[in-house]
Amino acid sequence: MKLKAIMIIAIITLSNWGLVMAQDESHKTSDEGIQFFEGNWDEALAMAKKENKAIFLDVYASWCGPCKVLKKKTFPDAEAGKYFNENFINVTLDGEKGDGIKVAKELNVRAYPSLFIVNSFGDPLVYYPGYLKPEELIELGKAGIEQLNKY
Repeated sequence: MKLKAIMIIAIITLSNWGLVMAQDESHKTSDEGIQFFEGNWDEALAMAKKENKAIFLDVYASWCGPCKVLKKKTFPDAEAGKYFNENFINVTLDGEKGDGIKVAKELNVRAYPSLFIVNSFGDPLVYYPGYLKPEELIELGKAGIEQLNKY
């Protein structure tokens, strides 16, 4: 009887784990959230100049817990996606690999995640180190646009 009870608990646990994993995957494939530019940093700067937009830059590290939560909970948000996709060239860079190393050094990144609004020359307008909820991220974007409009 004990073995049967253990088997039932194991089946229920595995079923719930499968549902949780499926929900996590749905966040990764959302087209409603922030869409990130696929090219390198120089290409992003060129696109920002061409489209006369600022850049929203997320500098992260693969081991960073708050970075993972940002990617899972904030970036897939529909409202954040709508705002950032309309107003910015969105870029995410690993601060410890590729272009991210150079950019992190130029912007003096000391914490992950580091969120920036930069102009099309790569000059920082607004900076925030750490996790933000979607509505807070939108406020960061609005502050960046306000700074950009002062030029």
